[in-house]
Amino acid sequence: MIFTTIAILLRNTKEERTLKENLLLASSTAFVSGVTNVAGVVAFLAFTTNMTGHFANLARNVIERNLSQVIIFLVWLFLFFAGAFTSNFLVRWQSHKSAYRANAAPIILEIIILLFVAYYGTNHYDGTLAEKQIITGALILSMGLQNGLVSNISGGIIKTSHLTGVFTDLGADFAELFYPNAQKSPLLKNRMYIRLTILGFYFAGALAGGYFFDKYDFMMFYFIPVILFTILYYDLSPLALHKIARLFFKVNN
Repeated sequence: MIFTTIAILLRNTKEERTLKENLLLASSTAFVSGVTNVAGVVAFLAFTTNMTGHFANLARNVIERNLSQVIIFLVWLFLFFAGAFTSNFLVRWQSHKSAYRANAAPIILEIIILLFVAYYGTNHYDGTLAEKQIITGALILSMGLQNGLVSNISGGIIKTSHLTGVFTDLGADFAELFYPNAQKSPLLKNRMYIRLTILGFYFAGALAGGYFFDKYDFMMFYFIPVILFTILYYDLSPLALHKIARLFFKVNN
């Protein structure tokens, strides 16, 4: 049937996933990461996906004995860890019941967090230091949820917030591709397509995040959940169409 040929973003496990499914998941979530990270930089001068930078700042503040900043960076690092932990825990907890429900749960939590940021920023934000730190922490938590989920689903090949690792892996892939007499397997090319897609859509998201935050301020964060809702709907639409088709044929027969 036609419905079995449609790509599945969340229900398929890493062993069952096609290149198309991984590319769709990588492009959408990398775009979200790019938008969120640059919006965080523009609004709060803080990265929401780059934990490497936060580790560097943590070390600097430890050396300078700036206790308040040490605590802030420790909390932010913990929130990213907590997001990844929660995402994988929810997937393991619900996977025996429904793969779709298990993988959708972290995205739903991410949507809730981003809607909170959009609502609070639009209606209550006064620009205080405490508010900046709390909202940055909320965005970091959402990115931890997302990164943990896509890494789990794809078997580690998709990591939309860790571009240092993506560049490293891509460099290794190119070395393997151009090495004389090395076998150029389809798997190698698929990995390269996915990593180039992540980089391209992250950059596009970064441009969009900077432009739209400057234009619409916190209202922009209402747009990001639309992309995430699209990911949730993508798996449900073939099922909905299938049920409608069955109902139509049943009525006509």
